[in-house]
Amino acid sequence: MSVLFIEYPKCSTCQKAKKWLLDNQICFSDRHIVEENPTTEEITLWHKMSNKPLKSFFNTSGMLYKSLDLKNRLQTMSEEEQIKLLASNGMLVKRPLIIGDTFVLIGFKANDWAEALIK
Repeated sequence: MSVLFIEYPKCSTCQKAKKWLLDNQICFSDRHIVEENPTTEEITLWHKMSNKPLKSFFNTSGMLYKSLDLKNRLQTMSEEEQIKLLASNGMLVKRPLIIGDTFVLIGFKANDWAEALIK
């Protein structure tokens, strides 16, 4: 199985996650989330595949999220508006992301990753 690993290379959590993938010999291709923002189509698909609320895709601890006051603004935004916002800037997206054929993992939780990736 090969997965897509979406990361921000300077992020310490992404670095830990990448090391975990390498240590567990998981085949992956990686993508820099800022240099290649997720598209609205990708966000829409990943949201459906994840079975998680759309809010879980937002990097709520990021400076951009805070400076845009998204904690308050998201409540009044439609799902379509939120998806467009996520696709507008990779720094708004929680990372790392693992995209498989049938699943999406948001953030790095070693136990969840092991359950999905180690057969």
